[in-house]
Order: sequence, then C-alpha cells, then structure tokens
Amino acid sequence: MQTIAAAIRIVAFIAATSLLATAHGQAQDAQRQEFEAAAQAAKAVTVAGPSDVKLGEQAVLKLPAGMAFVPQPAAGRLMKAMGNSGDANLLGLVQSTGDAQWVVLARYEASGYVKDDDAREWNVDELFTSLKEGTEAANKERAQRGFPELEIIGWVQKPAYEAANHRLVWSMAARRKGQPDESAQSVNYNTYALGREGYISLNLITARDAIEQDKPAAHTLLSALAFNDGKRYEDFDSSTDNVAKYGLAALVAGVAVKKLGLLALAAAFFVKFAKVLLLAGIGVLAMIQKFVGSRKKGANPPSA
Repeated sequence: MQTIAAAIRIVAFIAATSLLATAHGQAQDAQRQEFEAAAQAAKAVTVAGPSDVKLGEQAVLKLPAGMAFVPQPAAGRLMKAMGNSGDANLLGLVQSTGDAQWVVLARYEASGYVKDDDAREWNVDELFTSLKEGTEAANKERAQRGFPELEIIGWVQKPAYEAANHRLVWSMAARRKGQPDESAQSVNYNTYALGREGYISLNLITARDAIEQDKPAAHTLLSALAFNDGKRYEDFDSSTDNVAKYGLAALVAGVAVKKLGLLALAAAFFVKFAKVLLLAGIGVLAMIQKFVGSRKKGANPPSA
C-alpha cells in the first residue's frame, strides 16, 4: 500500500509539473505572439527620413536620411511587448536604417518651465552619488518584478548644459548588478531640449564599445529638433506659465533613474526572446534584428 501511495504521489507530482510547464509555455507563446504582432504594427507605420515628424503639439523633428521613426501608439505597444510598462510621455522611437545598432526613445515631459540657473552651481560628483543611490533604491522594485538589478559604473559624458540653446547632454554606463568587471556594459546617452511648457528627451541606447561611433546620431537628432513658435524656452511668460517643481539637476540625478531602469527591463526581454527574434526574419523591424545581433556577439543588448 505504501508503494502504491508513493507511486500516486509521484504521478501527481509529474502531472502538476506538466501542467505548470504547459501554462508557462502558453504564457511565453502569448508573449512571443504579442511581440511579433507589435513589431509588424510598428513596421507598418514607420516613417523614413528625410521627413518632418510632428512631436505632439510641441515640436518638429526634421528626421534625417538614414533614420526611421516609429510613432505612437505603435511605439508604445512595442515597448510594452518588450516588458516595459506603459509610458504616456513616449512620442516614438528612432532607429538607424543602416548597420548602426542603436535606438533613440523620444519623450515629452509636461513638467512646466524648467529653470536652468542651477547648472552654474551643480557638482557632478554629487549628481553621480544621487544617481547611484536612486538606482539602488529602484533596484528593489525591479527585483520584485523579476527583472535584473542595475549597477551604475560611471560617467561616459559628464553633464554639460548649453545655455544659449537650452540643451543638456549627459551619459552613464551601467551593467547588470553582480557581473564581473570585464563584462559588457550598456549606455544611455541622454540629450534634452528645454521648452516653454516642459522638455523633450532623446535617449540614445547602445553598447559601451559603440558609443563613440553612435553618439553623433544623438547630436544630429538634437540639432534637428525645433520647438514650435510659442512653445520655445524663450517664449516663457512668468505671469501665466507654470514653473517645474525641480531644476535642471533633477534631469540628471532624479528623473533619470526611471530611464536607467529600462536597461534592466530590455535586458530581461532579449534573453527571453533571443531565439524568437532570430526566427522572425526580415519581416520584423530592423531595429530588433540589430539588438539580436549585438546579443549574439556577447554584449549586453541595447535597452529600450
């Protein structure tokens, strides 16, 4: 009788394990199907440069030749399919149509007028410390969601602000927490254009060893961005307009922590879907194929 009871328990365990595996497989299949559908939807609405791209009611991006723009809502659907939460501020994605392996996230934050006077006094070492501490705090949420934690390595480019045209640039290198020193790093190369009612960020994401060749693309896009008349930084009216609750330093040490979190989310996604992407073929966005290519070479994939 004990033998029979033991056999029943074993069979029950195998059956339960099989059901769990089936449910897990079905969930993965659903994720793959949604990603492929999102990629096809994005491909269908992609705008190739040269072209003037409206960024909401705020600005126009003169998209250069050799680049392509994925607008909303297709861009948002693609980001969600890659494991990111919804982002109401996302304007779209920019990618190269050539061999370069990068992607740029375009976002608009209706923060109000961001005063830039603190740029004259900020301490980059203090900004780095704040960014590192903020990332550690955010890691708790990432761990709870099952995504890799991040470790900030250091500046790729220290924060630099051009007061004449109200542009901010800074860049940070990061990798998954706990990886050895020689492991590949990912880079967020962040550029911001300040406007009357908020700011537009163009966040270039690429591999650490490609940043020098890829960062000119970010500067090209930043130069190609122009706020509409009445929406420019210099159009600010102190008697009527809202002022942001934070200054320019927060775009480095505070708001940026949320952006760096995308590194971990995308990394988890590409590990999970690498084989699916390889099978997707030319019909899926070239951007996704490039991400897979970088993954095959052993680098941390560019993040969304």
